[in-house]
Amino acid sequence: MTATTPGLVCAHHHLYSALARGMPPPPRTPRSFGQILEQIWWRLDVALDLELLRASAMLGALEALEQGTTAIVDHHESPTAIEGSLTVIAEACAEVGVRVVCAYGVTDRHGADGARRGLEENRRFLTEGGRGLVGVHAAFTCTDATLEAAAGLARDLGVGVHVHVCEGPEDAAAPDRLAGLAREDWLLAHAVHLPTRPTLPGTVAHNPRSNLNNAVGYARPARLANPVVLGSDGIGAAMLDEFRLAHLVHRADDVTATPDTAWGWLEAGRALVPETAGDEVSWDYDPMDPWHVAFTPGIRPVRVVVDGEVVLDEHGPTRVDAAQVRAHAREQARRLHARL
Repeated sequence: MTATTPGLVCAHHHLYSALARGMPPPPRTPRSFGQILEQIWWRLDVALDLELLRASAMLGALEALEQGTTAIVDHHESPTAIEGSLTVIAEACAEVGVRVVCAYGVTDRHGADGARRGLEENRRFLTEGGRGLVGVHAAFTCTDATLEAAAGLARDLGVGVHVHVCEGPEDAAAPDRLAGLAREDWLLAHAVHLPTRPTLPGTVAHNPRSNLNNAVGYARPARLANPVVLGSDGIGAAMLDEFRLAHLVHRADDVTATPDTAWGWLEAGRALVPETAGDEVSWDYDPMDPWHVAFTPGIRPVRVVVDGEVVLDEHGPTRVDAAQVRAHAREQARRLHARL
């Protein structure tokens, strides 16, 4: 038997990281979140070029589709390949048949010119008709001037800001620095150390798998008055798996927690990409309700319809050859890893 649901949404992704699997180990073993960023992710992002990015985005979009995820809210950084990067991501996702909301993560890590170029990439993409938010890496890697410029650009263009907030202790000052800038249409990724009160306005993207992997702590999103959605922070886009883990870490913190809460976070992601409510995902399991799905691993889609088009059927994706996408990704991953 099968059951049909609307499309799932990965509310915080890093499509640029799909080629990272199997990358060479860092020069030293990271012993803090800051060192993880410095020795792994900030080495990876500067190694990207647009060809690598396209292969990574194609693979990430394909894996999302194969998990019934029809929309991705992406947060991107490629400091040595900024110009045109958001278009590359958008076109790769469109080729696969997955919706995407793009943002370039502005940062001062590479100087004032790097921040300026990041802001301009957001401006260019959005004013040319791209779907997105204005991206900011995190308050702790930006000057106050850059934060104000990003918030101002978002206001001018009528969109929100997609920013990492209080993911680790390094960003503890974010609530004070973003107060007065943040708005309800902002997307606040992680919020692990965000105060319960007063908090910042915006939707919180909870990423339980990544938070565990980076040992930054449990965000306890149920304590927040903000709307909560689920993301992967770049570890694929298997949102049913993310839901299961979100429930388990919630229950580990509160034995009275039920799957309904995490399921609500999963479904709330559709508010970010409302068209996904009209997408159709047919699953190889019935019923698709939180109490069944939370304890039934291995549920997979057998048919996915996006905007009236069948983009995945019993044979796989209909727009792209999955084997070719993966083969090209492996080839590009070897090139990326050699740079590292």
